[in-house]
Amino acid sequence: MKVNIITLGCSKNTVDSENVAGDLLRQQHAVYFDRNVNDCDVVIVNTCGFICDAKQESIDTLLAQIEAKKRFNRNHRHDGRQRRLIAVGCLVQRYRDELSNEMPEVDNWYGVHQWKEIVQCVSESTNAFTHSRIQAFSRCLSTPSHYAYLKIAEGCNRSCAYCAIPLIRGAYISRPIEVLVDEAKQLVANGVRELLIIAQDTTYYGLDLYGKRRLAELLERLATESGARWIRLHYTYPADFPMEVLEVMRRHDNICKYIDIPLQHINSRLLRSMRRGIDRKGTLALIRQIRQLLPDVCLRTTLIVGFPGESRKEFEELKDFVREARFDRMGCFAYSPEEGTPAEPLGDPVDDEEKQRRVSELMAVQEQVSQERNEALVGRTLAVLIDRREGDFYIGRTEYDSPEIDDEVLIDRNKLPQRSLRIGRYYKVRITKAMENDLYGEIVKQ
Repeated sequence: MKVNIITLGCSKNTVDSENVAGDLLRQQHAVYFDRNVNDCDVVIVNTCGFICDAKQESIDTLLAQIEAKKRFNRNHRHDGRQRRLIAVGCLVQRYRDELSNEMPEVDNWYGVHQWKEIVQCVSESTNAFTHSRIQAFSRCLSTPSHYAYLKIAEGCNRSCAYCAIPLIRGAYISRPIEVLVDEAKQLVANGVRELLIIAQDTTYYGLDLYGKRRLAELLERLATESGARWIRLHYTYPADFPMEVLEVMRRHDNICKYIDIPLQHINSRLLRSMRRGIDRKGTLALIRQIRQLLPDVCLRTTLIVGFPGESRKEFEELKDFVREARFDRMGCFAYSPEEGTPAEPLGDPVDDEEKQRRVSELMAVQEQVSQERNEALVGRTLAVLIDRREGDFYIGRTEYDSPEIDDEVLIDRNKLPQRSLRIGRYYKVRITKAMENDLYGEIVKQ
């Protein structure tokens, strides 16, 4: 069978899809990711249910695939082939009954803990399924072969007022250190050079399984045993941040000096309302400590605007914070009320137009900061990992940039003596020009 997997949402969903793809490959199916050609026998849509825009994208994708299924079935009336359309993931976990009533054309619906059932469903439709062939997951990467996400835990024990993830994914479940180290070694043996550490909250890692936080120990073992050239830390949580992690990062050159730490806001009253477990004073102290221990660290954050109770005064406070904190990278999204969350009773008093104005204003402040911070890199020589080629440019990243969300380094192919770089390899690059979201550079002779 030809199976197309369409993945929406975050990198955690990406890993789930890759695990399913690995099992399907072992069942002798041909697996594609986001295939554009309408020729597959099975289409699996891994949905996102995090915020309103993500939900709408998932619904729109399912509707588009329903139409594609109808066209496929019409075109194959003569040979009897009929497509199976399967919806999985976070949106299904929350709204299975409503969705199945509205979209009867979808053949199967599976939540976030039913990955083996999906494999069984696909394989039984070909009479090829045998239980003895189901093994531990062996992933099929949908990312470029030189980097991969390493999901260290499932679920979340935080109670952030705006977030539905604990309702969808359940309680935090850490994966054992030995299992993660083995998976990392296998990924590196298969050509992965960069490991991106992810979970709903990486700093909580170990509390449920070992009775204490063990992210620092995990990073230590990955740094010394995996063989990865770069290890990158995502989705840390500011409250009770495990400071011993910074010491491990300082000691090991293959752990990128990069921390993704979504702060969401700076106003203490709003942080309490958001149930973030930290206030303005604690946030500022944490940023100061991180930069003292890791002077060359790249800090990425994410902020929310338009949360209930955010007046213009609190928003201006947030803008001032962004100017003063001078984050290297930043994202921002407008608050979206979610059913069943603690914030739902607060309503949605800030209208959508005002939210979007605030997003634009805040990002304009950050763009100026980003421009200035990037200009400080001009003249420096940095290690750059080449991700791809587009036209006359090779596109890569420094250790200060994560794929798809951060800045990129553009290298003019026409100025290369050999006119060719290898995708997935590291090169020394001197930065020659800086833009607010991109850098330009030239290869330095090795």
